[in-house]
Amino acid sequence: MSRAFTREEDSENALASIGERPVSPHRNLVTPKGLAMIEAELERLRSELASASAESDREKIALVSRDLRYWQARRESAELSLPEPDSETIRFGMTVELEGEDGKAVVWTIVGEDEADPSQGTISHVSPMARALFGKSVGDVVSVNGKEWEIVGLKAS
Repeated sequence: MSRAFTREEDSENALASIGERPVSPHRNLVTPKGLAMIEAELERLRSELASASAESDREKIALVSRDLRYWQARRESAELSLPEPDSETIRFGMTVELEGEDGKAVVWTIVGEDEADPSQGTISHVSPMARALFGKSVGDVVSVNGKEWEIVGLKAS
């Protein structure tokens, strides 16, 4: 058998093993910024798919198509959620300032799963910290992973 046929067969096997990106079973709550991020990702992937199609790059077409299906599903299930501007209770989309028992202060904004980036100060609404914070107010104390945090500030983002 020629190596050309072997490579093509290997390529076919690689394409078949790509699989789908798992979609979260949780509600797909998004902030306005998160919705814009999904729209931008869809536009980028559509452009990338057109480019890969023009080049007849089957592997790239498969990868981009998979990602496009994921983001289309996320767009279809997206639920824009805005916090009440004068709410004194922690909800999705709010920014919360916490102080740890060691005096260390952190600030988190509670956002959708796809837009969460803890290194940028955003956490997913399904994270343990966000779940502990929901429904609480300034002055309340929450415990996450054995550490206590006092809520010292709150604002609608």
